[in-house]
Amino acid sequence: MTAESPFKLTYATMFNPPETLHQRFESALSQAKATLGKEYAMLIDGKDRFAAEKFEDRTPIDTDVVLGIFQKGTAQDALDAVAAAKKAFPAWSHTPWQERVALMRKAAALIDERIFEIGAAMALEVGKNRMESLGDVAETADLIRYACDQMEANNGFVKEMGRDPLEGFLSTNVSVLRPYGVWVVISPFNFPAALTGGPLGAALVAGNTVVFKPATDTSWVPRLLAECLRDAGLPDGAYNFVTGPGSSIGQALIDAPDVAGITFTGSFDVGMGIYRKYAMGNWVRPIILELGGKNPAIVSRNADLDTAATGIVRSAFGLQGQKCSACSRIFVEAPVYKDLLDRVVTLTNKLTIGDPTDRAITFGPVINKSGYRDYQTFSAELAAAGEVVTGGKILTEGALSKGYFCAPTVVTDLPLDQRLWKYEMFLPITCVTPVSDLEEAMKISNDVAYGLTAGFYGAEEEAEWFFDKIEAGVSYVNRPQGASTGAWPGFQPFGGWKGSGASGKNAGGPYYLQLYMREQSRTVVRKLK
Repeated sequence: MTAESPFKLTYATMFNPPETLHQRFESALSQAKATLGKEYAMLIDGKDRFAAEKFEDRTPIDTDVVLGIFQKGTAQDALDAVAAAKKAFPAWSHTPWQERVALMRKAAALIDERIFEIGAAMALEVGKNRMESLGDVAETADLIRYACDQMEANNGFVKEMGRDPLEGFLSTNVSVLRPYGVWVVISPFNFPAALTGGPLGAALVAGNTVVFKPATDTSWVPRLLAECLRDAGLPDGAYNFVTGPGSSIGQALIDAPDVAGITFTGSFDVGMGIYRKYAMGNWVRPIILELGGKNPAIVSRNADLDTAATGIVRSAFGLQGQKCSACSRIFVEAPVYKDLLDRVVTLTNKLTIGDPTDRAITFGPVINKSGYRDYQTFSAELAAAGEVVTGGKILTEGALSKGYFCAPTVVTDLPLDQRLWKYEMFLPITCVTPVSDLEEAMKISNDVAYGLTAGFYGAEEEAEWFFDKIEAGVSYVNRPQGASTGAWPGFQPFGGWKGSGASGKNAGGPYYLQLYMREQSRTVVRKLK
């Protein structure tokens, strides 16, 4: 992480960083603030591209502050980016995989070198606290390196197969995984580095060329990633960065006939709309969807309740609950329900709320006015149906009045048929209820459209039961670092089942890179003399 310390930043280690990390972040933050209001171009075919219309990127911490001016790209900009990627594809795909890996490792190294610069921008742009911001950037570099590792470990995915037993002939057969072509990456606001850099890194390592479009709320961080790709020496057109509304430039990318594959991370409704629209092409094309979650934590009567409470609060309220992996449902065996609830409420009330660039702050604003309004609507609905034991209100005191600050909220006594038990709110709200036994908890946990992450706290002998029964792509047992959050490439592959994902393979795991390639079987028959 730093020259002064062997500390390796991950989501599991971020709770006890060295002092040098804070010092370097403060310096980068000052530099970032000195650039506020700068205009940023799109990058198409290696060149800056400006649009006639612009939009302001404002911080959710203080909406009076303009972070930067970005381009409101048009459908033509999208088509130009796809054309540039298509033109670059033959050369990039035929670049030896070892050279592609070397360039992408260089890009990952530049992300590491610029971790504080990008992390400071993220804290300002997303409203993440400094440790979560730096973790997002560090994860991005590790996702790219993991894709490189997999390409190397599989020798470029060239595998000799069996030889046909033909008398008088030598018949050799080889299986080769080859890239598809132009790949589009559409990324969300909550992890603008990792959920941009991870998919585009895999696509590029595999030999595809890329067009990537971030969420409108978070265009700054992906622009900084694009600069890392440029400065690493990737060829013009191999990567293309566009900005603007999903309804215009985003839709144009989805509709473009020369797009060979898409990775989208976002809501279930938007993702399913993309899936259906994309299926109307001339043939079936790959699409990788990560679509959210409604993630449970199950707490056994045998659990260490301090560990459970710590992990639940970290997962429920990290990034203000704006994670597809956030812990939004807690099912507790009745004998320990009251004790666990008391601990969760106590820890929730200890969260420090304010400007997340401050090292003392753990809990910042929600991303935008839409989320701010949704929080108020959901809080009122939950208060009418159950009991809001803490939170449930917006925060407008002093400096908080200029941002989108919402209190972390814990709800109890909510009837299990109330709709918000199954609806992804994507906000700092979690609901807790007692259950008669673990079987009841498991039945309710699985009775949702989603299947992304889940946590369990209990006896070690109960762990296998949990893993066997839970319908989720990522599962954790007795984890204080997070009940349902905190996956890291090479450690916890991240992806969902059911309505949470489309591929059945998890990012940062051993089967993900192959999603960006298609198999070609090659047979050569030689007549023996």
